[in-house]
Amino acid sequence: MDSYPQADQLLVRNLKDAGCAEADIQRFLKLGQEGRQREQLRLLAMHRATLLDQLHVSQRQIDCLDYLIYQMNNR
Repeated sequence: MDSYPQADQLLVRNLKDAGCAEADIQRFLKLGQEGRQREQLRLLAMHRATLLDQLHVSQRQIDCLDYLIYQMNNR
């Protein structure tokens, strides 16, 4: 974290907290330096979509467990 300029440290912390990989963080910062905000937004949207897909998979797994628990409690 200290390897980033102080101006970028909060942004980098936010990206790390959001689960972004180091390579994606580097790419995001490079795009920002180049003034390519649309591509930065696209990168964030892609990461968001990945997280949402993971959430849906986890929700389906929880639903399966809930059904199994329900079945076992009603025997």
